[in-house]
Amino acid sequence: MDGGKVTLEIVTPLGLALKEEVDDVAAPSVSGEFGVLPGHLPLLAALKTGIVTYHKGGEEKRLAVADGFVEVKDDRALLLTDKMATREQIDPVKVRLELKDVDDLLDRYTGPPGSPEWLELVSREIWAAAQLELYGDPPAATQRPFETYGPPAPPDEDDVALPAEEKDHEAAAPPRASH
Repeated sequence: MDGGKVTLEIVTPLGLALKEEVDDVAAPSVSGEFGVLPGHLPLLAALKTGIVTYHKGGEEKRLAVADGFVEVKDDRALLLTDKMATREQIDPVKVRLELKDVDDLLDRYTGPPGSPEWLELVSREIWAAAQLELYGDPPAATQRPFETYGPPAPPDEDDVALPAEEKDHEAAAPPRASH
């Protein structure tokens, strides 16, 4: 390997979308953003839809990726993803229309959150938002309950119990003396 470089490869279902020798890479995972420098320990992580940033020759470059997986090993970062887009490939008008259509569908959706249909709509919404962020025209933040990688569903009422120390404290409290 050329000393001090990381080989960044991005593969989509259409084949090799990008192969570059870079100084570093930062990518979004389901556990948060992570960075890769030359000599990074082996890593396997779930990739989250968002922005990948890398530096090459002192220049910062960015692109959008969809969900997938990343493997880092031997100064090589391999991202397997369903979609990748560079800023030049994005038509912000088309993406804004797609986002509006998906948001309208989600607003009218009556099925259960977490169903395959709902997850597909949320995935389309997040992909459109990532493209607009890359373009420099991010949409307003949307918080969908229980979205992929979002907050977990609240527990059922039967699953919520009082902490044991509260019960023990009430039973062990000495009687109060009256004056």
